[in-house]
Amino acid sequence: MPQRTVVIGSRSGLHARPASLLVRAAARQPVAVTIARQGRPPVDARSLLSVLALGAAAGEPVVLAAEGEGAEAAIAELAALVADDLDAPEPAAGAGE
Repeated sequence: MPQRTVVIGSRSGLHARPASLLVRAAARQPVAVTIARQGRPPVDARSLLSVLALGAAAGEPVVLAAEGEGAEAAIAELAALVADDLDAPEPAAGAGE
């Protein structure tokens, strides 16, 4: 089963907005993906309540895992999302132009 350990990049951890973005991205994957904290059982990454219940904090490592056709690509996409600071303010429209 392919898996990857990734450090949470969002300043608030996997709460509210970051968790919601992760869950939506996981739901679009062709395979089921799980996410787990160290020493805890994995939970379905498509379940907002389960992801929020992890209580994963900023800078904490989590393990993403999946099995089946497309598992590696699914994990890679979700790992990049988890590692990103999803709490960072988005640039204003037209900024930097």
